[in-house]
Amino acid sequence: MIEIDNLHVRFDSDKGIVHAVRGVTISVAPGEFYTLLGPSGCGKTTTLRCLAGLETPSGGSISIGDVVVHDTDQNISIPTYRRDIGMVFQSYAIWPHLTVFENVAFPLREMKPKLKEAEIERRVKNALELVQLSGYETRPAPFLSGGQQQRLALARAIVREATVVLFDEPLSNLDAKLRAETRLELRRLVKRLGMTALYVTHDQTEALTMADRVAIMRDGEIAQEATPTEIYKRPVSRFVASFIGQCNFADGEVLSVPTVDTPGQMDTEWGRLSYSEGLDHTVGDKVTIAVRPENVWLAGKGIDDAETSITGEVSEIIFLGESLECRVTLGDSNLITRLHPSSEVAVGDSVGIIVKPNDVAILAA
Repeated sequence: MIEIDNLHVRFDSDKGIVHAVRGVTISVAPGEFYTLLGPSGCGKTTTLRCLAGLETPSGGSISIGDVVVHDTDQNISIPTYRRDIGMVFQSYAIWPHLTVFENVAFPLREMKPKLKEAEIERRVKNALELVQLSGYETRPAPFLSGGQQQRLALARAIVREATVVLFDEPLSNLDAKLRAETRLELRRLVKRLGMTALYVTHDQTEALTMADRVAIMRDGEIAQEATPTEIYKRPVSRFVASFIGQCNFADGEVLSVPTVDTPGQMDTEWGRLSYSEGLDHTVGDKVTIAVRPENVWLAGKGIDDAETSITGEVSEIIFLGESLECRVTLGDSNLITRLHPSSEVAVGDSVGIIVKPNDVAILAA
């Protein structure tokens, strides 16, 4: 449905030429919810704007469905209004002087050939019903709440009945509670309509909860592309592991490699650990590993002490409401673990550390 091949974007700036997007290649299947995730300045919004026709690529090609909408080599560039897309902007771009009905009807009134008024009314009514804004047709757009304006922007994006909808950080202006409620509602709506979505965000929670696949971008390139589960459990680099959530890192050396029946062993700065998955390594290789805090267990807290040979001392406890975050000192190193808030642990406790083999991720870089 969406094909971006070897996309490059260069900008002129007062410091010279900026290579904002560096050979990005993306393939989004029909009906897929695909998310571009990354920090500010990584090129994710520029990539989205190229797909929408709001930026001109320096190189590469872009297709939507069977239509090539841009190809630098063939000098093809179809204007935005002729691309089969809807778009929801970060600022919503709501017309303040129009009512809810007229905001949604606006793209239909600009279509060529022109639609009959009865058809416009039917489509607007259906779109407002889908986003639960029926009954607000005559209300001035500025009189809506933030969440309602977000849904109004979505209604305007889907009213053209385009097959692809683009989202440029549409939830960033909402408060935390409303953002949490809206993201799942938005995903359900897009899935129900059978639309293909490309969603840009810097919020890792949004990416993990909404996307079928996530592409993490850094410095204009895709650092890793995978399902949310795979990216969280098996990050390929330190950047991906730390950007997608809190993580413990340690350097180590491979002592033995995993087999079908037994895990591999490695010496780390924390102590000896078992591991079951990772990149192809041999005995003696120097590696960097990542372990999520929720996958670090304390012996004696419901787990057999015999499972661990690593011991440390609890140096700090932070109450986070839904969990306790504990910092454990292991010689010159520290390890963060996340426990149930009812866990009986105190600063100064001597504890055993347990990490399951499946929870050790070996990083490529």
